Amino acid sequence: MADNRNTVPLIEKHTIGYVPENERHGKVRDLFTLWFGGNIAPLPIVTGALGVQIYHLNLMWGIFAIIVGQAVGGILMALHSAQGPQMGIPQMIQSRAQFGSWGALLVTVIAGIMYVGFFASNIVLAGKSLHGIESSIPVPAGIVIGALGSGLIGIIGYRFIHVLNRIGTWVLGIGIAVGFGYIVTHVQSADFLTRGGFSFAGWLATVSLSALWQIAFAPYVSDYSRYLPADVGVASTFWATYLGCVLGSTLAFVFGAVAVLAVPAGADTMDAVKASTGAIGPFMLVLFLLSVISHNALNLYGAVLSVITSLQTFAYRWIPTAKSRAVLSIIILVACCVAAVGASKDFVGHFVDLVLALLVVLVPWTAINLIDFYVIHKGQYDVQSIFRVDGGIYGRFNPQALIAYAAGILVQIPFMNTPMYVGSFSAHLDGADLSWLVGIIVTTPLYLWLATRDTAYRRRLNQPSASLQ
Repeated sequence: MADNRNTVPLIEKHTIGYVPENERHGKVRDLFTLWFGGNIAPLPIVTGALGVQIYHLNLMWGIFAIIVGQAVGGILMALHSAQGPQMGIPQMIQSRAQFGSWGALLVTVIAGIMYVGFFASNIVLAGKSLHGIESSIPVPAGIVIGALGSGLIGIIGYRFIHVLNRIGTWVLGIGIAVGFGYIVTHVQSADFLTRGGFSFAGWLATVSLSALWQIAFAPYVSDYSRYLPADVGVASTFWATYLGCVLGSTLAFVFGAVAVLAVPAGADTMDAVKASTGAIGPFMLVLFLLSVISHNALNLYGAVLSVITSLQTFAYRWIPTAKSRAVLSIIILVACCVAAVGASKDFVGHFVDLVLALLVVLVPWTAINLIDFYVIHKGQYDVQSIFRVDGGIYGRFNPQALIAYAAGILVQIPFMNTPMYVGSFSAHLDGADLSWLVGIIVTTPLYLWLATRDTAYRRRLNQPSASLQ
C-alpha cells in the first residue's frame, strides 16, 4: 500500500476532482483520529445535554439513549466513509451517479446550506467559549477569532485537518477523561442520579437526536477518506471511521448530560460545564475552544466543496483550483460572521431547528446512495461520466432515484417533529421524531426495486467502469 504523504504539498491543490493514485496518501487509522478528536467539541456536548434538559430523562436512560442512537446512526455514516478510497472523489459529486448531473443539484445545495449552518453555529460557540475564558473579549470578537482560525485550517485543506486531529485525539481524549473524573468527584447537585426519569417518547426522541448527529456527517464524510490509497479495504475504512466517530461523539454527548445533572437545574450547558469542572473549568474551555476551531474547518471545507459542485454543474468547463477554494472559503466565512454576530444569542437553538428540518430531505439521499453503491453498482462507477455536463451514462436526471427520493420525503411527514411542522403520528408519541427511520425503511427497498426493474439502468450497469487515472 503506497503512502505518498511526504511528497504531498501542505496546501491542498484538489477540490472536487478525482485524486490520482500517485497522489493518494495517509493511513486508515487517520480516520479514527479525525472523527474521534473532531467530535469532542462544544456542539455535541450541548446536543447531548438535550436528553436530560428537554426530554427529562435521568442519567441512566439518557446515556442508554445516546449510545443506541450513536451506534445505529454511525453505521450509515461509516458506510459513506468507506466509499472515499474506492471512488477518489467527494461525496456530493459522486451523487451524480445516482441522481444524474442535474438531479443531484438539490441535495448538493441542501448539504451546503446545512454545513454553512454548522459552521456559523460553531463560531458562535467558539465566541462564547473565548468570552468564558477571558471576559474582556466580547462574544462578537470571539466569533470572528474562531472563524478566522477555522478558515485558515480549511483553506490549507485535507492534510492539515488530519494532522490537527491526530494531535487533538490525544489531547482532547485525556482532557475529557480528566473532566469526567473531576465532575463525578465534585457533584454539586443533590439529585444527580435521580433528576428526571423515563418516558418512552423522550427516550425515542433522544435516540433520534443522537442518530441524526451521525447521519448529518453523511454528505461529506467520504471527503476525508478519498485521498487514501484505492487498495484500502471497505471494512477497514468502515471500522476506523465508525469507532472514531461513535466513541468521540458518545463521550461528548454523555459529558454534556453529566455536566448538566452535576449542577443545580436550569443552567445553560456550557455554563454547567464550567461550573461542574470547577478548578479545571478554564482548562476545559480552552480545550473545547481549540477543538471547535479545528473541527469547524471540516464544516467550512465541506460547504465549499458543495458550493463548487453546485457551480460546476453549470460551469462545466471550469476547473476549480486551490485558489477557487480559498476565495469561496473567505466569502462563506465573512457571511457567516455577519449572520452569527447579528444573532448570536439564540443562533445555536435556531441551528438545531434547521438541521432537523434539512435532515428530512437528506435521509432519503443517504438510503439511495448506500443501496446504489453497495448493492446495485458494487462500487463500480464510470468516473468520467460523473464529471460530464450531460451526466454521461448517468444522464442529467435519474427518474428512479428522484421518484424514490420524493417518496422518501413524503412518508416522513406524519412522523416529523420540527419547529416548522409536527406530524400527526409524532404528536401521539409526545413529540418523538421517527421520520429518519421511516424514511430509510421506505426509501431503501423502493429505490432498489425501481432501479433493478429499469431496462436502461440495467444496461448502464453492464458498461465498463472508468477512472481518471
